[in-house]
Amino acid sequence: MSTTTARRSRLHRREHLAAAAFIAVPALGFLIFIAYPLLFAVYASFTKWNGLGEPVLNGVDNYVQMWNDPYFWQAMGNTVFMMIGIPIGLIISLLLALALNRKMRGTTFFRTVYYVPVISSLAAVAILWQWAYNGDFGLVNQVLAFFGIDGPNWLQNAETAKPAIIIMAIWKGLGFSMLLYLAALQSVPRHLYEAAAIDGAGAVSQFRHITIPMLRPVTFFLVVTSIIGGAQIFIEINIMTPTGGPEFSTASIVWYIWQKAFNYLQMGYATAMSVVLGLLVFVITAIQFQVNRRSQFSIE
Repeated sequence: MSTTTARRSRLHRREHLAAAAFIAVPALGFLIFIAYPLLFAVYASFTKWNGLGEPVLNGVDNYVQMWNDPYFWQAMGNTVFMMIGIPIGLIISLLLALALNRKMRGTTFFRTVYYVPVISSLAAVAILWQWAYNGDFGLVNQVLAFFGIDGPNWLQNAETAKPAIIIMAIWKGLGFSMLLYLAALQSVPRHLYEAAAIDGAGAVSQFRHITIPMLRPVTFFLVVTSIIGGAQIFIEINIMTPTGGPEFSTASIVWYIWQKAFNYLQMGYATAMSVVLGLLVFVITAIQFQVNRRSQFSIE
């Protein structure tokens, strides 16, 4: 072997070692913080465990208990119901983005105002809205009283507690969705609208056949992330209705898991519910990716 070949071989080995060192750090982090907790969670879901002692295998008892637990199904139903706010929030965000995409004075100010709730502490926002929803001195009922409407005690009424939390969640995430839609609108090539206008397409037709298809990637991203976030709603529930609301009306699945795990020390049962929730989110996300892929093929 010549000197040059040996030098290149040593250089290649060093490069491979350096590459392996760079890869090892994230790989080790994945194994420690994702793979191991995930595998242990699956194992713990088949045990009776209080989080302190040794887990004791009990087969599928936790899953049978879950199937027969009416509170589990109610919490899951509450979580799904509160996701009604996702399409409402996306529609309002798109309308605001369309309005702020126009050349007029004050757009920077309004963009900032709408984005402030996004960067605000969720706990602080939940406390603020809890005060606003107070039935005696809350700002919401004061505004309704100005129009002669006697507002309810929002968070203490089983019929109004969930809508109240939905309104707060929409308000909190409005700025983020609006900003993404605004960036997407500004990236749409202007010549598409000019060509459509020359062909006689009106504003509605341009919006339907140009704007909406060009916004599809952003909409897909927002829908996926919103559903994942909506399935994990917890802080709002725990602060605004710490007992799960009247008649268990606002208890989300994550809030119920937290109650079982840390208040009742039923870690095995709580882990089983977490595994089921994770699988549901995974399946729903996979379906969304498949639907989005098919819609792209149909457009092409």
